[in-house]
Formats: sequence, C-alpha cells, structure tokens
Amino acid sequence: MDKARIEKLHELEEKLDYRFTDINLLNLAFFHSSYGNENKSYKDISNERLEFLGDSVLDLIVSDFLYNSKSSLKEGAMTKIRSQMVCEKSFSNMAKYLELGKYLMMGHGEFISGGSEKPSVLADTFEAVFGAIYLDSGYESAFKIVENKFKSLFIAEIETKSSFIDYKTMLQENNQKNSRDKLKYKIVKEEGPDHDKKFYVDVYEGNLVIGSGFGSSKKHAEQDAARNALIKLRVINE
Repeated sequence: MDKARIEKLHELEEKLDYRFTDINLLNLAFFHSSYGNENKSYKDISNERLEFLGDSVLDLIVSDFLYNSKSSLKEGAMTKIRSQMVCEKSFSNMAKYLELGKYLMMGHGEFISGGSEKPSVLADTFEAVFGAIYLDSGYESAFKIVENKFKSLFIAEIETKSSFIDYKTMLQENNQKNSRDKLKYKIVKEEGPDHDKKFYVDVYEGNLVIGSGFGSSKKHAEQDAARNALIKLRVINE
C-alpha cells in the first residue's frame, strides 16, 4: 500500500476516532469485487468476507441498542424493528455520512456506472468496515464507534420504528403460532362528521372478541384493536 493510500485511510480513521492496529484490514474493506475482475493480481481479493462478518456485528450492536433502550418491547417487536434497521437504507445513509464511497477500490466499469454512490454498494462497504474493526480489536471497539458516531441516529430510528409497529402483522403471526381460529376485524361503530369521523373496531379470534380499538380511519382503528389484543394476550406490554 502506497503512502498516499495510507494517508487517505488515516483521514477515515480520524472520522471514526479509531486507529487501526492493522490498517490493511481497513484497506481490504474497500475492495469491491469488480476491482479484482479488472486487475488480475487482485482477482481473489474483495471485501465480501468482511461484509459477511460486519453484517453480524452490526446486527448484534443494533440488538444491544434495542434491548437497552426500549425495555417495554418484547422479542417479537424487537425482531421486527431490528429487521427494519439492519438494512440497506440505514447502512447506506451511515456510509454517506462517513463518505465511504470515496475510499472504494472498484473496476472502471462499475465506477463509471456510479457504483461508488449505489446504496447497495455503500451499505455493503459499511458492513465491511465494521467487520474490519471487529477483527482488528473486537466487538467493544465496534460498539463504541457506533455509540459515539451514530447513537442519536440509532435512538431516533428506534423511536420512529417503535412508534409505527405493525400490530396487525404481529397479531397475525401470534395467531398462526397459537390458534386454529382465524382473525377477523369488524367495524362496530362510526361517529362524527365526514371530515372528523371516528371508527370503532373489534378484532375476533374465531367468535371471541380479543381486542377493541378506535381511530380516525379504519386502518388506524384496526391497528389499535390489534395492539390492545396483543396487550391482553401479554405479547407486548402496555
């Protein structure tokens, strides 16, 4: 690795507030597979294995944040929120914040097609960087970097996602696991003028009402009924 490349990677280390023991690991995190396709001496070198590892590391970090910041959420809700956070959109946004695209090593064809700005490539690179950090000094270092750089973003994401949990899907999944009776939603009352209508809904499991709710639309009322059913069934806390 030449001096110019090392200096460029030191610039990223400053952004991360982390100094690699083995800077070759960080360098490897930026080798897109297309680079080896066009440079035969690098044909077996890519960041894909680091990406695989980093995906698991970040999955655990997000799980840590969820477990420690939202004690009211049960396992099913945490799983659903985590799946929405450990995703291309979230990771590509974090990669853009760190400007990871400018450190990428990729083939000419991939580069001129805008590869260094593709959300999928950026998300994969973000994972690879955290795979490299994990190999360099372990989980605690990776966690601290996320905590220092992205904690407010992660907490905001958790708050947003937990505010918009799909309770109907959660109830459906619980029903499929634990009951032979099908769910159905029934509007029991509508009140108010058209511009300010309120809907009241009961959700049935077979012939038994297991939850009731209301809202400004049928959709919101059904979600509220599903949420109250989940509370009654002790799947989630109130």
